Amino acid sequence: MKLKSLLFATALGISTMAFSQESKKFGPPAGNALVGDTYGGGVASKAESKAISVDKLSKKLKKDNKKVENVAVKGKVTDVCDKKGCWLTIQTEDSSQFFVKMKDYAFFVPTALKGKNVVLEGTAERKITSVDEQKHYAEDAKKPQSEIDAITTPKEEIRFVANGIKVVN
Repeated sequence: MKLKSLLFATALGISTMAFSQESKKFGPPAGNALVGDTYGGGVASKAESKAISVDKLSKKLKKDNKKVENVAVKGKVTDVCDKKGCWLTIQTEDSSQFFVKMKDYAFFVPTALKGKNVVLEGTAERKITSVDEQKHYAEDAKKPQSEIDAITTPKEEIRFVANGIKVVN
């Protein structure tokens, strides 16, 4: 009986790994990212109506000791990971960007989200991003090698972990 259980667990593990590896080959999910589309856990209507701007988030992070949980933020998507749709960037008021990852790597977004306005619900914090991590994301974004090579110092930035994302216009 123990042997059957062990064989079953091994087979299940192998098939799960194979499926996981196979799904990574296909890239971001398909979709047009239309108004009202949601990703992940979605965004509560109460959170959507109380969403703050990126500028207000930045000020709140400075005031609240670098981390804010259960916050809704509205902004414009400037980039999406071309490989899997596993991260995106949001434009800030000073024309820079802040970085968004999906909570627990549990969902992905289509590249059609670029240029769309969204509401994100989740946790935000100020974080120091290493040179290697910055270069990794620049490579994912298919930036020119000269731009990747120009990354030489860690940077402090807003990082957001989204529980849900909703396209608003």
